[in-house]
Amino acid sequence: MERVVLVDQNGREVGTEEKLAAHRKGLLHRAFSIFIFNSKRELLLQRRTEDKYHSGGLWSNTCCSHPTSGENIVDAAHRRLKEEMGFDCPLEEVFSFIYKTPVSDGLIEHEFDHVFVGYFDESPVHNPAEITEWRWTPLLSLQKEISENPKQYTYWLKHSLDKILLYLD
Repeated sequence: MERVVLVDQNGREVGTEEKLAAHRKGLLHRAFSIFIFNSKRELLLQRRTEDKYHSGGLWSNTCCSHPTSGENIVDAAHRRLKEEMGFDCPLEEVFSFIYKTPVSDGLIEHEFDHVFVGYFDESPVHNPAEITEWRWTPLLSLQKEISENPKQYTYWLKHSLDKILLYLD
């Protein structure tokens, strides 16, 4: 049974909870989001598999997940990037934020999200159990796509994108 790390508003650990139960109750927990860019400043997007416990079939940033109890957030980010996309690269934490939003099947995402940026110029070898497809996308195109079809993208991608753009400038 996978557990998430519960945190307070300052990001301090206050316990753990089974992952699905934490999302049913909307408990604040630690998470991370990874944005990988290539040398053309295109973002590597992934499309989540339909059978994800929430937000299945939606386009999202390169990788996102939760650390396990006692796992360093940076180590967790590298671990999941390799598990989902089949590669690793240097990552820099650029900001964090808290959000709370309903997602599919009556679940609630309430995350203290650590956002990482990295650079990679090759093709990933994605894990088909996690991701149905991937693509490199110019940021201006992505902004237009999101404005025209917001329901096709994860909340945390849409919420992070403006801050990511500020970081890149």
